[in-house]
Amino acid sequence: MHHILGIRHHGTGSAKRVQQRLQELKPDLVLVEGPPEIDELITMAGHEDFKPPVAIMLYNETDPNQSTFYPYAEYSPEWVAIKYALEASIPVKAIDLPAKLSFNQKQLAKQLLENKTEDAESPTQEVVPSALPPVRDPMSYLADIAGFKDSEQWWEYQFENKVTSESAADHFEAVLMAVTALREKNIESSLDAENLYREAYMRTLIRQAEKEMYQNIVIVCGAWHGPALVELKETAKVDAKLLKSLPKSKLKINASWIPWTNSRLSLFSGYGAGIMSPGWSEHKWTHTKAQEISWLTKIASLFREEGRDISTAHVLESYKLAMALSRLRSKAHINIEELNEATLTVMCMGDPIYLELIKRKLIVGEKIGEVPEDIPKVPLQQDFEKQCKQLRLKMSELEKELYLDLRKPLDLQRSVLFNRLALLEIPWAKPTHIRTKGTFKEGWILEWDPEMMIALIEKAYLGNTIHDAVMHLLENKCQETKLISELSALIQTAIAAELDEGIDLLLNRIDALSSITTDIVDLMKAMPDLVNLSRYGNVRKSDLQVVDLIVQRFFTKIFIGLPNACYGLDEESSIELFELMSRLSKVVKINDDEATLASWNSTLMVILDKQGVHDIIQGCTCRMLLDNEILSQDEALVKMSYALSVSRDPYEVASWVEGFLKGNGMILIYDDRLWNLLYNWTTSLDEEVFMLILPYLRRAFSKFEASERKQIGQKAKRGLADLNNNNRQEKIANWDESASLLAFETLDYLMGTTIKEN
Repeated sequence: MHHILGIRHHGTGSAKRVQQRLQELKPDLVLVEGPPEIDELITMAGHEDFKPPVAIMLYNETDPNQSTFYPYAEYSPEWVAIKYALEASIPVKAIDLPAKLSFNQKQLAKQLLENKTEDAESPTQEVVPSALPPVRDPMSYLADIAGFKDSEQWWEYQFENKVTSESAADHFEAVLMAVTALREKNIESSLDAENLYREAYMRTLIRQAEKEMYQNIVIVCGAWHGPALVELKETAKVDAKLLKSLPKSKLKINASWIPWTNSRLSLFSGYGAGIMSPGWSEHKWTHTKAQEISWLTKIASLFREEGRDISTAHVLESYKLAMALSRLRSKAHINIEELNEATLTVMCMGDPIYLELIKRKLIVGEKIGEVPEDIPKVPLQQDFEKQCKQLRLKMSELEKELYLDLRKPLDLQRSVLFNRLALLEIPWAKPTHIRTKGTFKEGWILEWDPEMMIALIEKAYLGNTIHDAVMHLLENKCQETKLISELSALIQTAIAAELDEGIDLLLNRIDALSSITTDIVDLMKAMPDLVNLSRYGNVRKSDLQVVDLIVQRFFTKIFIGLPNACYGLDEESSIELFELMSRLSKVVKINDDEATLASWNSTLMVILDKQGVHDIIQGCTCRMLLDNEILSQDEALVKMSYALSVSRDPYEVASWVEGFLKGNGMILIYDDRLWNLLYNWTTSLDEEVFMLILPYLRRAFSKFEASERKQIGQKAKRGLADLNNNNRQEKIANWDESASLLAFETLDYLMGTTIKEN
């Protein structure tokens, strides 16, 4: 004989009823929902060092990206059933479609979808969008009848929280009747196609258990499956035929226990279930009486820890309001929705920010489970924990600053580990600025988040050790990435992570892409990292030779292609290229090669005289040539005089000025001729035009250092510069007073200083 206990996964009320029913039935076999591959693992749940929430991770060994998780909290009905069976020394097994079959089905479905997509993209095919409405959650029909806005709230109220005198047997009979009514009406579930095979396999395993002479079998499964497991004899032939039609699977499935977190319990997992309030569910499980008052007391304690004044009166008034809300809504008891609204009104004084704190700390909670050390783990996790132990690093949620001296072997290996984790996108250690000379010191801020362990385990498919996982990741990125700038940025981290083979991979990929790429912007973005690597080393000499060749090849490509890349750009694209040209100019100087510098200057001369180039780029080019002493001051003055001509569009002039100044205002401080040109142009503007171009000018001046802005402000206060140092005041006095005042106020505003107060 078998007994079906239909539950909601992670349902507190369901767990309590399962506990009661098991004690009443005293079964000789317990079956829980889950693939048979977890049978061996669930027998380990009796270990005393298990601290839920925990989860079983199942993944495809050949393609570990294909994985699923089966999480358990202390109040999960399946966990309660497993613990009961182990304590009673009776067998406990999982019944569901094997993971190797379900994974195989998903792979085939994905391939079929990809083939259909390719056919649909053919010119001879026409794609007709489906007009069918999405399938509703079956329970939502019952929720509508009862007046609830969604099925989760209805189920929570009806079966998880409802306080009645009914027995556990009556409870599960009511659940079975409700779901049977829905299924008899042919109400669809979004998982019906998958459930067809799953339920056939469940029935097959129950029949097998009966053949093994188990007399009193309890089945704990999702409520929707319950009616499908009642009749076993009449469905035997149909099930056998259906399961025989499934394609054979040669996939090898691995499984492991891992720690889980409350926040991840709210996600949909292997059996498609999640809860929005794990902390509240745990509270209901551990507090059988006065749940609402004790919950509000927890909130009050949290607020007091945060330094907020909360009295006992706040707790009582919140409870009274929650009770009133439940009665107005015709509810027999208070639920989390009423408690949240009452807390927001009374304790939070209507401020939703405090309610977010409650949700994070209590409703969801920041709990992480623990798995015994002697339980088999994912190899990548084992290697990580081994390295942490060797390097004397503790995983703490408290923020900690760590300063490393790379001349010491221990600190060097710590740095290597942190950089490898950064490549794996595990942000346990974040680099921080450190005030010291030299490159042998590093600063890191360590802050462990339980989610990071999950993220690390999810990358187990990349390799069995941190080193192998990072190398596999770099190999994937080398194959997938087509941007040289992204690959060059990876080289710096690969050096710090001591991945010599990875550096070779990246350089070879960059070398291969360099022969076919025509993206000048991407090459310019990549140059700073590559030139620094070429100039300052950090890798083997053979690598440096490759880098030198790549750098020279990129310089040649950039110098040839840059003039055409500058042509016809809009303002946004010109600003981006202007910033890249400024950085590239510094890189050319760092490279310290006379031939390269000469080629760079020749390229700038071509851009300076080229028609159709945006003014911000031409202004930047003029300044670079002046700094490089290719243009004399007199020649630069002629260029600026033309650029600031009153006959030109003020917007074009403002862009040219921004490019020429390019974040350095010292030239205006020391070159009086350029200063007077800018001053004269400012006074020539009509007030209306001036107000329109003011944002452009301010953008250029805002990039100056504070000391530069102050000196320019003081110079603006004096007005025009006396080029001959004779009769300065007389020449200033000859200026039109209103024009001089406008120029003064203009530069005062641009500096962002209050010159008048000085």
